[in-house]
Amino acid sequence: MAADEANATNARAAPIAPLPDHRDVNMPWWQELWRRHAHITTPLRARGLPCDIEFGLSAYIVRVSLPDDSYLIISPPQEPSSDHPPGDPEGWIATREHPDDQTLFEVLYDSAPSGARQRPEARHGGSAQPLIEAIDLRLAQLGLLPHPALPHESPHVHPAQPTPMPPSRDTPGAPDRGPTYVYGDALRDLTDRLNAAESHADAAALLHQILEPTDGLLAQLGEFFEAAGEKAKEAEEDDGFDLSYDLADAAAEIRSLGEVLHVAEDRMRALTPLAPAPRLPSTPARAPSLPPRALPSAPPRHMR
Repeated sequence: MAADEANATNARAAPIAPLPDHRDVNMPWWQELWRRHAHITTPLRARGLPCDIEFGLSAYIVRVSLPDDSYLIISPPQEPSSDHPPGDPEGWIATREHPDDQTLFEVLYDSAPSGARQRPEARHGGSAQPLIEAIDLRLAQLGLLPHPALPHESPHVHPAQPTPMPPSRDTPGAPDRGPTYVYGDALRDLTDRLNAAESHADAAALLHQILEPTDGLLAQLGEFFEAAGEKAKEAEEDDGFDLSYDLADAAAEIRSLGEVLHVAEDRMRALTPLAPAPRLPSTPARAPSLPPRALPSAPPRHMR
């Protein structure tokens, strides 16, 4: 039992793989491609697997480095080229290859429409979660996951555990502070944890809870306002439609904020921690108190 708990703690504390190290990382076009593929790269980087975005035969691909020097290529259909935008294809193909061993070629996943002889996962189309699950399963079989997922976790592993919901203020004995706002309290608790974070890595893990592109708070908040807009439409009144447009605009702005801040977690983690201030030696318990030092006299003011 103790070993299982230690493994679980290590898995949760494992650092996310760093960003690629090349000059394109600072280019706006590459950052946009990275953002569009974040739902693929983020869960894999949470496993400790470095990812990069490259151009394949006819579309952009995700290249994933594995511990045995082999690599994964995760791509949309390459021939013929797809009309779908980067990161949102009609299907995904994931293969494992090795630069020095041409005999190593394995198809881990193929949900791309390909005619009569389709693989079972073709029914998933461009969905990312089944793709990550298939990769996770195969790499675990091969022993190539630096940070294996815990059995009860989804493929979207987070470096920090979600903040538990605070107890309701309606609980007997709780102080009467007015209406209950459990979601606001949960976010307030997350802010308190951020203020108390002892390292930039801890702060980055908390940012992950907000900015993760599929399950983070901003992504879910966008879904919430979009759903609220659809609910407003059900009234079939002019004001209901006007309200739905306002709520849809709010959802779009929230998603845009997530896109602007998509590398904030990595930037926070890369910050150099401040050196702790040197501690002054403590005064002996019975040391005689020193007389106060005379303050220097203030310099005379210059009169104009």
